[in-house]
This record gives sequence, structure tokens and C-alpha cells, in this order.
Amino acid sequence: MILTRAVGAYQLAITIGLLLAAVVDNATKGRNDSGSYRIPIAIQFAWALILGTGLIFLPETPRYLIKRGRHDKAAKSLGRLRRLDIDDPHLVEELAEIEANFKHEQSLAHGASYRQFFKWHTLGKRLLTGCLLQALQQLTGINFIFYYGTSFFAASGIKQPFVTSMITSSVNVASTLPGLYLVEAWGRRRLLLFGAIGMFICQMIVGSVGTAFPDGSNQPAQKALVAFVCIYIFFFACSWGPVGWVIPGEIFPLGVRAKGISMTTASNWALNWAIAYSTPYLVNPGPGNANLQAKIFFIWGGCCLICAGFVWGLVYETKGWSLEEVDRMYEDCRRAWRSEKWVPGEGVGGNGIGGVEGGKEEKVGEVEHREGA
Repeated sequence: MILTRAVGAYQLAITIGLLLAAVVDNATKGRNDSGSYRIPIAIQFAWALILGTGLIFLPETPRYLIKRGRHDKAAKSLGRLRRLDIDDPHLVEELAEIEANFKHEQSLAHGASYRQFFKWHTLGKRLLTGCLLQALQQLTGINFIFYYGTSFFAASGIKQPFVTSMITSSVNVASTLPGLYLVEAWGRRRLLLFGAIGMFICQMIVGSVGTAFPDGSNQPAQKALVAFVCIYIFFFACSWGPVGWVIPGEIFPLGVRAKGISMTTASNWALNWAIAYSTPYLVNPGPGNANLQAKIFFIWGGCCLICAGFVWGLVYETKGWSLEEVDRMYEDCRRAWRSEKWVPGEGVGGNGIGGVEGGKEEKVGEVEHREGA
């Protein structure tokens, strides 16, 4: 539970950053000089300066130093983090555990390569799940609101588009908080299905209202459009927002976990870039543009329908299981929709690299992400 919420908090930090950006943009909207864009950029430099200064005083992690064979420096780093003397028994014990876990991970990763990710019955299914999850997170259209929402609201006739963007960003922050609880209370599959179906309904309504009243002359329609955009953001922020980052960290065996997560994250940013680049050409009027305007929400809604089918068919329920148990689940349970009822049995177990022959798992420092770990 702790690890799950820590990973979900990454999404919360993103939402807070988006809100702060919306506040700054609203504060500079009335300027008619270059300060309207220079000030927001300068404030970004300030955050980078704070982060860079903090990194100067941030010690290297004990795990990294163990990996580099610097045992003495690892002890000093851990002592600084725990505020204990390097000879303290508790610190010595924790350092030994870190070293044992590292050796265990290295033994599992021995012989592991990227080729294993492209074999369906070993890691291919998990790689497809992780990459599609991250890609579909972007294809829900959420970043259309946060990248181009102000322009969209203005084109739809909303009188205060900057204030509306602040409202949507605030909803995003507030709605992420229940998601950190629901991911454990409901489980991953149910929460993702809940979010996908909810977003689909909202986007169909937003697309219909925006298409029926494109000039913004109908105030009740404008209010309905903004309201359902906010409800749509709620469904995303409490489901696909945090869970999209949680699941990739749970489906890959320990020996190849870093490689798997790196590829799934790359798919997220690739789609992020593609949507940011192509959306203006799809939405805006003008020569060579599609001029979809509010009709773009029908595309996002269709993607959300695909999201629901994807979750039903490919996403396994990983709530409460260790990495080793998830490994066994993938071997024992061939259908994702049956994973919620799966119970660890006496069947064939995982070997730490997704069933690749030659692996041999040692029960040393088993990595847990279940409740109470």
C-alpha cells in the first residue's frame, strides 16, 4: 500500500504543477507586452533553480553506492538519512538487507535481455499491457484540456477561459486524492473500468453539446460543457491518472523491472508528444487543418471505449500481491478477467524473469508491495 500510494503521489505532484501553471497564466493574461509569456517561463527557471540547489545537498542513495561497490559511503549515506551512527546495529542490519536485496536482484537479472520482452509467453504480454496502458492514458485526451483548454474554452464562447482552466486544474488536484485510496479499496481493474466508462460518457456529452452550440450563444449549454469537462477530469484523476503509473511497477518481475518500466514510460511520453503536436491541427480552423473543434471529444471518447475493452482483456488485478506472486499469476491465469479470483496455489511458480528458462529464484529479501509491507 505504501509503495502504491507513493507512486500515485507522483501523479498528484503533476496535478499540483498544472494548477500552479494555470494560476500564473491567469495572473499574466492581461499583459500586452512580452511579460505575458516571459514571466511564466521565468517562474519555471525559479523552480529549476530550487531543485538544482537541493540536489547539491542530496546524498547518493545507499542502494546506488552498494551497486558501485562503495560500502563505506553507503553506510555514511544511510546514516545521514536515518540520523544514526554508522556503527548502530539497526543501521548495520538495514544496510545488510539492502545489499542482500541488490544481490538477489542481480541474480534474477543475470541473462535477462530486452529480447525477452518480445516473446508473448514470457514478458511480451506484460510489455504490451504496460505500453498500451501508458499510451491510452494519453489518448483519453486529458492533456488536450491542460495544454489547449484555454484556447478551446475561448473558441467555445466561454467568457473567462483562464479562470475556467484554473477550475479544471483544481478539480484535477482534488480528484487525484480519492484515487490514492480507491486504488487499494477497489483494485486496479475496477477503478480503471470505472474511469474509462465515466470518461466515455462525459466526452460524448461534451462533444455533443459543443457541436450543437458551436458559437457559445447558449449559456446553459456553456455551463453544461464546462461541468462535464470537470466531471470528465474527475473520472480521469481518480483512476487512469494514478493507476497508469502504479501498474507498470507491479507487472514486471524484479530482474527485468527497470527495463520494463523504462519502455512503458517511453510510450507515455511518445504519445504525449504526438498529441501535443497534432491536436492544434485537428481542432483549429484554417487551411490544412481539420477544424474538428468540439468534435475532437468524440475521438477521445472512442479511445476511452477502447480503454475499457483493453482493461477487461489485458489488465491483471495486482492488488495485494508481491512481484513474485504476480509472476505466478501470469503463468497460472491466462485470462485477465479471471485474475481477480486467482489465489496462489501449488502450480508452476515464477522464476523472476517471467518464465524464462534457466532462471532460478531465491527467496532472499522478497520485494513486497502488499498492504502492511
